[in-house]
Amino acid sequence: MPGPRANLELVQAVVDEGDEALFLRLLRYGPHEAPTNSPGEFLALCGVVGLGKLLAAGKSEALEMLRQLAADPRWRIREGVRMALERLGQKDMGWLIAEMEAWSRGSLLEQRAAAAALCEPQLLTESVHARGVLRILDQITASLCGLEDRKSAEFKTLRKALGYCWSVAVAALPEEGKPLMENWLVSDDRDVLWIMKQNLRKKRLTRMDAAWVEKWQAS
Repeated sequence: MPGPRANLELVQAVVDEGDEALFLRLLRYGPHEAPTNSPGEFLALCGVVGLGKLLAAGKSEALEMLRQLAADPRWRIREGVRMALERLGQKDMGWLIAEMEAWSRGSLLEQRAAAAALCEPQLLTESVHARGVLRILDQITASLCGLEDRKSAEFKTLRKALGYCWSVAVAALPEEGKPLMENWLVSDDRDVLWIMKQNLRKKRLTRMDAAWVEKWQAS
């Protein structure tokens, strides 16, 4: 694993060819045995994404393991959780949305995992799914307003994810997404405003409605 980018194509190949026994064995490479940027971290990443394959096959017990891994100190492992959940979404988006409703009321890193997993354009091709994702993003964003400690790494990680997630969901269902986003564009919470400004910079929103984006950027 040279450099910051993991070989994601190899990860997917391992998952496609692997089985439950392999994935559980790879998951033994925890943060102490395989810290960030070590070769073992890549093996653990493959195991995490493999849980998504098990989920898509109906093994619901993998969800609790992924929820615990959502708080792993290694950012690549947290990305693996997102990739695993997307595999479930490709199989059963309704199930994924229902499960992420619970995660959206959990810890900051669980909320981050929920938002990041749901906000994948290829998963939001149906209005009912985009609507559910918008509702979850709205809930997560509302929960930020009551937080006092905003200096933690966990908060910054969630804030960064929300800085692009809204644009994905709004672009998937503009007629319902734009009014929801507008509610937050007039917020007096500095972090919420930062999140919304980041989303306004995304090209997918400009392609959706350039005049709307320009209006809100000006204001």
